[in-house]
Amino acid sequence: MHKLQLWYRAPAGRWEEALPIGNGRMGAMVFGRFPEERLQLNEETLWSGGPYDPTHAEALEHLPEVRRLLLEGKYVQAEELANRYLMGRPLRMEMYQPLGDLWVRLEGEWPNTPTEYRRELDLETAVARQEVRIEGVQIVQEAFLSAPDDLLVYRIESSRPLDLTLALTSPHRFSVEATEGRLLLSGEVLRGITRFAALLEAVSEDGTVHGEGDRLRIRDARSVTLRLTAATSYRTPTYRERCAEILRAAPTDYQTLKRRHQEDHGRLFRRVRLSLEGEEQTSHLPSDERLRAVQEGEEDLGLVPLYFQYGRYLLIASSRPGTLPANLQGIWNDRTDPPWGSKWTLNINAEMNYWHAETTALPECHQAFLEFIASLVESGSRTAERHYGCRGWTVHHNTDLWRATTPCDGAGWGLWPMGAAWLCQHLWEHYAFSGDRSVLERYYPVMREAARFILDFLIEDETGCLVTCPSTSPENRFLTPEGERAGLCVSATMDRAIIEDLFGHCIQAAELLGRDQELVAEMQAVLPRLVPYRIGRFGQLQEWREDFEEAEPGHRHMSHLFGLHPGSSITPEGTPELAAAARRSLERRLEHGGGGTGWSRAWVVNFWARLHEGNAAWEHLLELFRRSTLPNFFDNHPPFQIDGNFGGAAGIAEMLLQSHAGEVHLLPALPDAWRTGVVEGLRARGGITMNLRWKEGRLLSAELQTARSGSVRLRHPRTVRVEAVLSGEEPVPFQCAGAERVHWEGAEGGSYLVRFCPVG
Repeated sequence: MHKLQLWYRAPAGRWEEALPIGNGRMGAMVFGRFPEERLQLNEETLWSGGPYDPTHAEALEHLPEVRRLLLEGKYVQAEELANRYLMGRPLRMEMYQPLGDLWVRLEGEWPNTPTEYRRELDLETAVARQEVRIEGVQIVQEAFLSAPDDLLVYRIESSRPLDLTLALTSPHRFSVEATEGRLLLSGEVLRGITRFAALLEAVSEDGTVHGEGDRLRIRDARSVTLRLTAATSYRTPTYRERCAEILRAAPTDYQTLKRRHQEDHGRLFRRVRLSLEGEEQTSHLPSDERLRAVQEGEEDLGLVPLYFQYGRYLLIASSRPGTLPANLQGIWNDRTDPPWGSKWTLNINAEMNYWHAETTALPECHQAFLEFIASLVESGSRTAERHYGCRGWTVHHNTDLWRATTPCDGAGWGLWPMGAAWLCQHLWEHYAFSGDRSVLERYYPVMREAARFILDFLIEDETGCLVTCPSTSPENRFLTPEGERAGLCVSATMDRAIIEDLFGHCIQAAELLGRDQELVAEMQAVLPRLVPYRIGRFGQLQEWREDFEEAEPGHRHMSHLFGLHPGSSITPEGTPELAAAARRSLERRLEHGGGGTGWSRAWVVNFWARLHEGNAAWEHLLELFRRSTLPNFFDNHPPFQIDGNFGGAAGIAEMLLQSHAGEVHLLPALPDAWRTGVVEGLRARGGITMNLRWKEGRLLSAELQTARSGSVRLRHPRTVRVEAVLSGEEPVPFQCAGAERVHWEGAEGGSYLVRFCPVG
């Protein structure tokens, strides 16, 4: 298999061409410029603002009137009233901030154009590298962000001695102090209370290093190693001292730092391998040239494993245990006023960031999101009580570092109290993929309280159905019978799908743990009374309780299809009529220009995969490359949002393996173009890892690996021979019913391998 690298023949001309590195807590964008390199820096807790309580004291008083107007069909009046009284105060949330920049300048006279130039990001080693040959001088620069040592490490080596100047700057209020071998940047965020520091240390084996004003000067050096870390007052008031502690605890030797970093990254990254026949044909070309060719109509199978593994790389780099989860831009942001605040947007984007965490064997990276969800309960409980008079907890379509959970921005899209219910899907999925009971012990209380909020929030409509009110289909609007545009409604279809998902998981969890039987009975009684799925006049799955005309038929959000993906209540086998209606809804969106933004197109890939339409999924994956991918392969909403990268990686995994419908489905949406290939390490629910090989579109072999006894129902192409073994020991007892259901048993903790070989 060829190397998994992004590589280029020229430096980054703009931020969206730079290459991202990260360790979960810190991020950097490496530009590869010559003779002055720029590394733009981020630290996850550097945000505007400070702790605040945005609940609105008058919200609960006006909720009944908003509900009355909605139930009477007075949607515009209801939205006007909700904007006045039901929103959080302040209306806007806070923003993720850049920390600053590290500048490395080679002094002296240099020609404008090097004789040779190459910059690259190696996904397997997580090292950004730049090689320059100019006037007979060979210069190599490497950068990585180490998770085990919590450092940005930068190394420059030259075939002849160099003079360098190092500087740190920030877009915030800051000062820099230079001492022998170190630069200390201290600052305070604009429009906020958070203070921060970055500490840089430079070591040269053969040159000299000294401070000069607010710079470090390095003279006559063939090699220099920089170590940089950062901290903020959000985590500790002694943030400057914390920087010094990190540097003091970390190794100083470059090779040791690099080895520790690569071992740590490789432990996660190398779990999954994907290869398609023919992928090598274009690997000798720079990545931007390959992408440009695809955007001009070519196909490049090599972009599939590259984009897939880039999505895994970015999650490893932006989400680690003990850190904050990946936000709208992962961890990389260069603006003090970033698009959409670079917050956590909870009506799909933050969830999409983690769709591939379990399937592509990165459950540790999921952990940051799970803990963040649990951290929202306290604030979400205040919002539930003060805005709705409900037990439990809720959160709306955005949150920030300070854990705001109230409706924000505007009622037509912000008054969406289903965020907690959707987020709890991730808590369940983390358990479902591992089978680890301790996960349920930890997170079931969070799920239970989200369910309690829904039980209290539901009201009865004129037909006796239980409805969510107010409701909205995220960010979409409809035309009222009078032709007015409105966003607030009664029981958007997505609400029903999310509630069914949440209650189903809570019921299973409570029964597994032997808890809350009264609550289980209450949820079971509510489910049949929810507004049912409805099929509209075009054969589509209705987006709203009424068959409204869409204000934007090609809207980027497709929230009414939640039951198809990421939910599991709509499947081609289990609910064929609803699946057909969902398919028609998807077709109508696309016919009217839907899927035009990066993350929306990525969702389309997942939809087609769940419908087992491999060629359609591949077509829209190509569209993701062609219309929504930047030169550094970042997703282009536009502008940059990272959810498209993550959603695209998840979609590729869904095309190859699915396990959401009570079975493990092998190659459920394999496109004709991916005729021959291999994937190793994909995970299925139940603690299962699968390796698959196929040739000319036909499954050659499948291996199921698991560490516990179990049973699985398989859906696959004509399997005939099944073997089950306990790795390293004698074969274990197993049963195979028609080569569809396989059961194996043995000592708990064993490693089981089940092989399948197809007919013909």
